[in-house]
This record gives sequence, structure tokens and C-alpha cells, in this order.
Amino acid sequence: MLSGCISHPPATSSNALARPASDTQDGAIPAPRSGAPIRATSPATAGTPARVASPAPRTDCRKAKCIALTFDDGPGPLTSGILDALEARKAHATFFVLGPRAQAHPAIIRRARELGMEIGNHSWTHADLARMGQATATRELTRTNDAIQQATGEGPFAARPPYGSFLRTTPHVGLPFVLWDVDTEDWKNHSSEETTQRALAGAHPGAIILMHDIHPSTARALPDLVKALQGRGYTLVTVPKLLGPMSAKKAYYSSTVRR
Repeated sequence: MLSGCISHPPATSSNALARPASDTQDGAIPAPRSGAPIRATSPATAGTPARVASPAPRTDCRKAKCIALTFDDGPGPLTSGILDALEARKAHATFFVLGPRAQAHPAIIRRARELGMEIGNHSWTHADLARMGQATATRELTRTNDAIQQATGEGPFAARPPYGSFLRTTPHVGLPFVLWDVDTEDWKNHSSEETTQRALAGAHPGAIILMHDIHPSTARALPDLVKALQGRGYTLVTVPKLLGPMSAKKAYYSSTVRR
């Protein structure tokens, strides 16, 4: 099982963003079935039900206190419970998925879309895109694009590089990169209380909060966290709802920070 993301604050280097201490996996990556990212235009793969997503909330994030919860490294056994908690509070979130797990759990991704959640690309092997050549990085992303397309009938809206690590020359394969500006460090603390405290301490209008739907502590924290954020007047929306139109050549950290 892949470990949770190891995150770092955004770097200030003009050439690269922060890199992790070590890679997660390496080795050859087979070529993808197709190289072009696809978004909401192609029919679902044969045998895959077409998506009927719930209506997006009619919230103007230019006026409302919007915030985006994001979950990396799934889908997995805990994701359904996280979706239950979000649905119960009429909250929305964004899931950045790994290709093999998208292939293993397509029904979970379809349900997320039906509930109005958004799906992003988190690569195939969770390797550091900044430490590989352009061709290999392209395969990392396009393979997962294909897995999401096969599961849902549409491609991802964006990608999140593992560890938040990429170079200015890293291929975007037609997708914007979405990072974060609030790290709960659930991948490190494995504590529901600390995950909740860090999310609430960092919360601000326009924030993108990093969590992982592979940790039991995160799943346990979510119901109370969502309730607490809503109690502070926040509307929990997807990243596209928070950010509005995005450029495929940009990296976004919050509603106001982009590079």
C-alpha cells in the first residue's frame, strides 16, 4: 500500500517547487492507451453507466466564505464513509486519485461524481514528477487520466503532483495543477483531533485543505470537521467551484495564490 503524501510548503525557487526526501516507487511505466486528457466530452466506456451528477450548489464564492477540502491517494475502503459524511452535511469536496486505485474502485469514483464531487489526477505510482523525464512524467499522468475516463466517462479536471513536487518543465498534459495552502498533516499525525485542529487553524476563505482518504483518523475526523467549518460560516465546495476558470499551465494553491 502506498503511504500518504509527504507534503512541503511551496518553494520560492524559480526553477522548481519543493521536493520530497525520497521517491515512493520507481521502475518502468507502460505506455498509456491514449495520451490526450479528456474532460466531460467522451461517452463512458462500454459497461460503465453514464454519470448523472447532482446539481452543483448555487454558491457565489466571490461573495460567500468558500473553502475546498481535498483528499489524496484514494479511492479505497474508507472513501465511501467519507462520501457518506459529506453527503449528510450537503458538503462537497475534491478527490485526487491514483490510477491503480481508480481502476480497482470505479464504483466509488462514480458515486463521488453523482454526489457532485470532483475528481483529479494524482499520478499512477505516486512518484516524484520532478525526478523523472518528461516522457515518464507524461505517462504517469496520462495513464491515470485514462483510468478516470474509464471509470466515469470523463477525464479529470486537474492534476495534483505527488508531494506537491514538480518542475517548471514538468508536462501538465493539458491540466492545471492544484496544490494546497493548508496541510492537516494527517499523513503524519494519524490523529483525528490534530487533523481537525490543523484544518480549523488554517481555514480561511479561499483555502484549499489537504487530507487523505486512506487514513482511518481522517475518516473519523471528517464529520466533526465539516460541522465545525460550516458552523464558522464556510461553504464547502469543490476546487473548480472555488477557483473558477483555470489555466492548464498554472499551479493553484488557493483562490488567490497561483503560479
